[in-house]
Amino acid sequence: MSGHGAPALSVAGAEGLRVVVIAAQWHTRVMDGLLDGARRALKDATVTEVPELRVPGVFELPVAAARVARTDVDAIIALGVVIRGGTPHFEYVCDAATSGLTTVSVRSGIPVGFGVLTCDTEEQALARAGLPGSVEDKGYEAVAAALVTATELAQFPRH
Repeated sequence: MSGHGAPALSVAGAEGLRVVVIAAQWHTRVMDGLLDGARRALKDATVTEVPELRVPGVFELPVAAARVARTDVDAIIALGVVIRGGTPHFEYVCDAATSGLTTVSVRSGIPVGFGVLTCDTEEQALARAGLPGSVEDKGYEAVAAALVTATELAQFPRH
């Protein structure tokens, strides 16, 4: 499984951070799991009052993140899922989302928790969605990664 060797991330010390969650709407069951995992991680970190934006699909995540990054936020969480089909669409959407979200993070200096599942099958997505019976919780992990990065970067204020 892809999570083998991952560090144990603690969300302690993140209270008071300003976080926004942006989530795609495709694949409702998987997205429900990712959002639940993200909400659990935010609750564990005692990060409250977290706006959630819903965009149509994964392709729209970068533009939403870019707009949010221009506001007073400490971290952005991007959640979505793309399941491979029979056309090259999968590669285009995955590449656009990955490069777009990376660009937003690097240019803004704001951590973007990458909770976008890129899977060959629905079963793979469900296994990573943090649902009962899932082996991974990528929504929780995306939040944890962004919060840890944001708390570490707090010692280097943005200008």
